[in-house]
Amino acid sequence: MSEPTLFERIIAREIPADIVYEDERVIAFRDINPQAPMHILVCPKKPIPKVADAAAADDELLGYVLRKAGEIATAEGHGEGFRLVVNNGAPVGQTVFHIHVHVLGGRGFGWPPG
Repeated sequence: MSEPTLFERIIAREIPADIVYEDERVIAFRDINPQAPMHILVCPKKPIPKVADAAAADDELLGYVLRKAGEIATAEGHGEGFRLVVNNGAPVGQTVFHIHVHVLGGRGFGWPPG
């Protein structure tokens, strides 16, 4: 059995976090290394390692995560302009293998990212 991820430990309250939203399906907290004035991570409580590992049964949950990300950005005062980032795998920068959406706002962003 594998060790719980950092996010599973935050969900279990084993590690403190600046939680901005939580319900029975998701948790959202401020990133400890913010890349923008608003940098919040929205995670489903169900541990799915990465997007490529999601199943059809996860469709509703993942849609819920995206909707909550928008609601949180709006509640934080950035509803008119924010970026969502989801990494899939170590080659693109995923470091915690528990699906999560980065909600970034409060500054301009270039395109293409990266």
